[in-house]
Amino acid sequence: MTDTLRAPSPPPAAAQRLVLLDVLRGAAILGTLMTNVWVFTAPGSEWGVLQGGPDAVSFGSLPEAAEGVFRLLADGKFLSLLTILFGAGLAIQYESAARRGQPWPGRYTWRALFLFAEGTVHFVLVFAWDVLMGYAVTALLVAWLLTRPERARRRLMWWAAGLHLAVMGLLTAALATADNDSGTVSARVVDLYAHGSWADQIAFRLENAIALRLEPVFSFLLLVFLFLLGVRLFRAGAFGAGDTGRRLRARMLGWGLGLGVPLNVAVALAGADYLLLGRYCAAPLMAVGYIGLIGAVVDRVRRPGPFTAGLTSVGRMALSGYVLQNVLCVFAAYGIGLGLAAGLGAAWRPWWVMGLWAAVSALLLVVSTLWLRRFAHGPLEAVQKWALRR
Repeated sequence: MTDTLRAPSPPPAAAQRLVLLDVLRGAAILGTLMTNVWVFTAPGSEWGVLQGGPDAVSFGSLPEAAEGVFRLLADGKFLSLLTILFGAGLAIQYESAARRGQPWPGRYTWRALFLFAEGTVHFVLVFAWDVLMGYAVTALLVAWLLTRPERARRRLMWWAAGLHLAVMGLLTAALATADNDSGTVSARVVDLYAHGSWADQIAFRLENAIALRLEPVFSFLLLVFLFLLGVRLFRAGAFGAGDTGRRLRARMLGWGLGLGVPLNVAVALAGADYLLLGRYCAAPLMAVGYIGLIGAVVDRVRRPGPFTAGLTSVGRMALSGYVLQNVLCVFAAYGIGLGLAAGLGAAWRPWWVMGLWAAVSALLLVVSTLWLRRFAHGPLEAVQKWALRR
């Protein structure tokens, strides 16, 4: 058979577990919640954010400054980080298949399709801004690309980045020149999430599925770029514990934060019309810097404490943690649960929202650590492994 069907043998070092990847995944899971928690707690939740338009970052008061910094640190950054790590994970599975002499993509196709099914269930039952469906589709393409020559992948990677920047630039220009007064969230949608039943919310997501699923469509080129970037970083040794990894992470820290911080601040201060440039163009630079920053901290930790152990546990069961944190926020914010979004509302914002993030994050750290003391895999990871063995 040709190399397009069977992966080449990787170096033995590829078989070693990269501890930093687990820590980074854990940070990415908790970091995505830093963005999503504002969606759960907004009037009208997912649809309310789309209908009302993005809020501009403001520093006019202490609460506004606290919310602005919190969101500026998170919005789009940890989603990009999680996407890069998904690409690195895909490269690991490719090399694992090579060591076993298995054809590629082979059984991985079923894994990606199962992930798409999991994402569909998550979208319908829990949260409209699911990332799993987009990851699954992108993974199918990138898995095939891993059988192509390195030069072809590199060319496609940079073409994807260039086209993505062009599309985001055009959309931003359209937003900046249009009459784009923030819309008013309909009272019906606000009442749906504040007092409606779970069945009504499911029906609403299904009725508006196309609009609610637009993000992974128009950011698909970015997903491809970040997946392939994750593959390249993994193969270059950026997640390893040796000198090569530390040297690469130091460069990522300098360039990622050195360019990413001023660009993200500038775009945020420019106003809500430039949201796309911030979330989908400047944020990935910060994500690269976060890899370097977290790596530098991990390199200096001689004896991991409870927090590092908790992050590692969340990272090892990232799929379960991602779904669980969203389920917990639904229960806390919506009327089908505690109804905090309507009960506390703007009066205690942003403090109670930030507190909700901290509480859910702490719970995930503890639950993940305790779970993995008894079981080898997270619950959803175990279901996935069981289903794919059938």
